Amino acid sequence: MSKTIPHESAIMHVTGEAVYVGDFSPATRVLHGRVVYSPRCHARIIGYDLSQARKVKGVHAVLDYTAIPGLNQMNPVKHDEPCLAEGVVHCVGQAMFLIAADSDEIAFEAEKKITITYEDLEPILTISDAKNKGNLLIPPRVYEMGSPDDVILKAANVLRGSLKTGAQEHWYLETQGALCVPGENREMTVYASSQNPTETQMVVAEVLGLQANQVVCEVKRLGGGFGGKESQGNHVAAWAALLAQVTRQAVRIQLFRDDDQKITGKRHRFESDYTIGFDNDGRIMAYIVDLNSDAGWCADLSVPIMERAMFHAENAYYIPHVRITGNIWKTNLPSNTAFRGFGGPQGMAVMENIIDQIARFLKKDPLEIRQRNFYGIDDRNLTPYGQVLKNNRLHIIAERIISKTQYAERRKKVDAFNMLHANVKRGLACTPVKFGISFTTSFLNQAGALVLLYKDGSLLVNHGGTEMGQGLHTKILQIAAAEMGLPEESVKVNATNTAKVPNTSPTAASSGTDMNGMAVKDAIDKLKKRLRPLALKMLQNKYGDIVNGELVFEDGKVFFEGEALKCISIAELADRAHLERISLSATGFYATPEVHFDRSTGKGHPFYYFAYGMSVSEVEVDLLTGRSRAVSVEIVHDVGDSINPAIDKGQIYGAFIQGLGWCTTEVIRWDDKGNLLNHSPDTYKIPTLGDTPEYFEVELLQGAPNPEAIHRSKAVGEPPFMLALSAWLAIKDAISASGNHQIEPSFALPASNEVVALSVEEIRKQLATTH
Repeated sequence: MSKTIPHESAIMHVTGEAVYVGDFSPATRVLHGRVVYSPRCHARIIGYDLSQARKVKGVHAVLDYTAIPGLNQMNPVKHDEPCLAEGVVHCVGQAMFLIAADSDEIAFEAEKKITITYEDLEPILTISDAKNKGNLLIPPRVYEMGSPDDVILKAANVLRGSLKTGAQEHWYLETQGALCVPGENREMTVYASSQNPTETQMVVAEVLGLQANQVVCEVKRLGGGFGGKESQGNHVAAWAALLAQVTRQAVRIQLFRDDDQKITGKRHRFESDYTIGFDNDGRIMAYIVDLNSDAGWCADLSVPIMERAMFHAENAYYIPHVRITGNIWKTNLPSNTAFRGFGGPQGMAVMENIIDQIARFLKKDPLEIRQRNFYGIDDRNLTPYGQVLKNNRLHIIAERIISKTQYAERRKKVDAFNMLHANVKRGLACTPVKFGISFTTSFLNQAGALVLLYKDGSLLVNHGGTEMGQGLHTKILQIAAAEMGLPEESVKVNATNTAKVPNTSPTAASSGTDMNGMAVKDAIDKLKKRLRPLALKMLQNKYGDIVNGELVFEDGKVFFEGEALKCISIAELADRAHLERISLSATGFYATPEVHFDRSTGKGHPFYYFAYGMSVSEVEVDLLTGRSRAVSVEIVHDVGDSINPAIDKGQIYGAFIQGLGWCTTEVIRWDDKGNLLNHSPDTYKIPTLGDTPEYFEVELLQGAPNPEAIHRSKAVGEPPFMLALSAWLAIKDAISASGNHQIEPSFALPASNEVVALSVEEIRKQLATTH
């Protein structure tokens, strides 16, 4: 079932009719909530006075941690993140007090009346500082296969190095927000911008001292999430709920853009050290890497993010002897969190940079080294964590993209361009991605659905996934329509609501369609099974004795296979079922099979399947200014049998551009007091139209159905992000050309203008020394 239909909210997005948390008011009066956060990165709270703030006209509440009736915690697992600071503040941006007022202006005026006395404590602001102080979040994690130390000692060639990869701001269009409406008997309804409605429900219940059945969380849609609202959307909901419970009025908190960037966590910055052993043909024999991440001040999702970085440290390459160590360091910065790729980009960047180094060392094209080390089909297919690769698409994708882009000819043209230009160089790179699909925390691989068939034959679908612009609801609508045999216009996907589908997993890990689509199918299968005897009876009554064969639900009708003209409508069937007192609703459930992982041994089968892709990027770099631009990007990506090709292509284009931002322009800077220096669109540079490649084409791999997932499709949300590493390494290739590819450039991610200019200058100095 491959069909392009428009995004289910596309028209409403364009007309402005699409409703977000900031747009609707189910109560007659909604108070404005404000979060007062710490201006210090690490300090003891000596005292504070809220009395003058409470006297400001139009202020309804000013709260500190003593107003919390439940637990002062927002991390549902580790319980290391207070809802409101108590005794000590651990980062700039940590929430201290909450204000509810008639307007934002009044709340801001009240904030200025609060006085606080601090005693500053010594902060930890870098990974190096954390290492020096031994400030680990948890003991190191290690995945090992073979004998890497012994093999490296015997290897023909050994390279050592390090790589820094930077943080990244999510910059969702809709900032963090929640609207909380108190009900009778302490009930609370939370309208949230959250990727994780059940966790939002549980965090709010825990903070308010309620049972889960007293809190309902509803998510209509998000204005973008990218992982930033998987756990940290809970915070705003908990703060708004506290204010709503105290005031007994509806309260909305919608963070200002600057506050959002200061308060929330980012993609984890990494510092990685590696040793690689390889033969004279470029075949990798052994790999040892230490991945070091900056967690920020508390756990959040840093542990599973590091695990996924470790799972993807070898990317698409078979390495027989490997040791991957993950160290998670605590600093006095806002807790870092999930971001598209969830650690995968940080792990892959190290390996792709290494492949590039090996190629330069051996004077070979990097693509040759990549292909030589690809995972095999029937052998050389065991990952460092013990999972055997099945249905490996790397080789057919490589064959297609090399042919499609005329890679060898392009390389000659780039070299010819560089011979003619002294201060402008071009670079070319082709990189792959192999990305595991499933939550690495195995119990999260489950989903539920509630499907309602009405008497008029229309279908209402409830499922546990959230729509954040990625087209999940559109794909679920298509799946439901196909499974029930209804036209798309007869199907509606409802807002995600914890009172209808409980105990949901977050919409993350690129698994939203896979899991929720299967749960919806399960519910519809139950409905059709329940309706089948009645359908048989109605067909026989209408047409007399007919052959009892396979019953087909299609185009709004029910008929026997091969007898489409002898049919009844699904509307007729539903109406008659109601009269016959047959239930027209069904729940569905799906648990991803075969996924498991033993953290004590570092072995298992953590992923149900893998998604693959490759991209070829050509860039142009001004050696004098360090500025780069993408000349051309071509992608071939594996999505199985696409449910909606337009949505899948849109996800690939968008993921690549977001990855391009991480790889080039999105530099995040803090000062020596832990203040974020670039916290608005005028100082933080996300990609815009002008950064889009001049030529940009995405091709979906054809003839490669995925037998493991709904309608033979594949997840698409995260894997293409890492394809932007091709642009990053194309920049490195252009820099290298300034030294005729004789000198390995110093490099980092992002390859900002500054990084590029300094790297070029270093090459020039080395050339001057050697000549």
